Amino acid sequence: MGDCYKNGGLVYASIQMPIIAVLCVHCELMLIYGSLDAVSKTEGAESFEYPDTTEKCFQYAPGYFKPIATVMRRITESFLFVTQFGFCSIYILFITKNLYQVLQTYDIDYGQSLTMLFCMPFVMVPSLFTGLHHIAPVSNIGNLCLIFGVAATLIVAFTEGMPSTEDRSLITNLPNMALSFGTALFSYEGIALVLPLRNAMKDPNDFNRPLGILNIITALITFVFIFTGVITYIKWGEEVKGSITLNLDETIPFNQAVKLVAALGVFFGYPIQFFIMFNIIWLPMLQRWKFVQGYRLIVEVSLRFIFVVLTFSVALLVPNLELFISLIGAFCSTTLAFVIPVFIDFAVKAQTPEELKWYIYVKNVIILIIASFVINMKVTVCFGETRIVVPCGNGNLLVKDLINEATRRYKKAAGKVS
Repeated sequence: MGDCYKNGGLVYASIQMPIIAVLCVHCELMLIYGSLDAVSKTEGAESFEYPDTTEKCFQYAPGYFKPIATVMRRITESFLFVTQFGFCSIYILFITKNLYQVLQTYDIDYGQSLTMLFCMPFVMVPSLFTGLHHIAPVSNIGNLCLIFGVAATLIVAFTEGMPSTEDRSLITNLPNMALSFGTALFSYEGIALVLPLRNAMKDPNDFNRPLGILNIITALITFVFIFTGVITYIKWGEEVKGSITLNLDETIPFNQAVKLVAALGVFFGYPIQFFIMFNIIWLPMLQRWKFVQGYRLIVEVSLRFIFVVLTFSVALLVPNLELFISLIGAFCSTTLAFVIPVFIDFAVKAQTPEELKWYIYVKNVIILIIASFVINMKVTVCFGETRIVVPCGNGNLLVKDLINEATRRYKKAAGKVS
């Protein structure tokens, strides 16, 4: 959250947090109601998850919705996979950076890359868990570790004394505000878990009622996000890191313990993120390919191994934790959290045209405009002291193209040829 406030400023970031919370909850409710509508119209169905809901809502809608139902399902699955894959890689970066900082204080410095490779075998083991009944207890331990890490960091910040807010930005510029929005949205991103959690409850209606779990938890999380963001940005200013525990002085033994406990919490949280990502690929393969059904254990273990290696590979290639979080939040999370639920809402209401009131159009268009503000973001690339801003367009810009465009703009700005 500190990085979110650094990019957005104290005033803007504090205003955007409850707005994003309300938007996220509203879009999650649109997804839930779309799923309930699809289930009611599908004989024998008891519940649907995100990709199924998207496809069924479009199938039952009239006009241009029906022909693109399968395409929308594939788009949803693709963005879910990329988002969860990004989460897993970010988790690896977080674990590595905290462990690397602690090791450096004892003059153990094999480089961040080798530290990451050292962590791989330990991450591999819990990633082989195939059932939520095994993963859930591990994830709960991880949550407790993370709560301790956040609380301990805030205590350290207060005990060391808080500086004046005079040098802290209240509102920044549009490119940085877009990055701030992407980081904030990444923090709220959990739409992939909304339907599975609701479907698993004894009384699913308790999840989305006015004073239900969704609203209460979101309100609590919003308060925690604003509090931690304000405190960490005031405390560490422009030097604030992408993860709260990275701000601690690693030479102090207590801070080292906090970093290791927080890294352990993320380590225990990795399996559930990996579980969601893997099932997006694995379940369709299991249903369609007889070869996979015949050699299920061998294929599943092999794929799990490959995907763990891939998440580590991406983490090695993209060592900037702050930028990675903003990019995943801006491109993938925005599409899943805002864009697709809006289209689902249009598809559901198009089945009964009298429900498509003018205010529905206005409300959904406003959500899409907000989403486009984030997707059409810009990235700042630094060449020494020179900062080059590169527009990312519609989010399809490849990393190599980003580098090439940044280099071209730098050459032009600096008057250099080579």
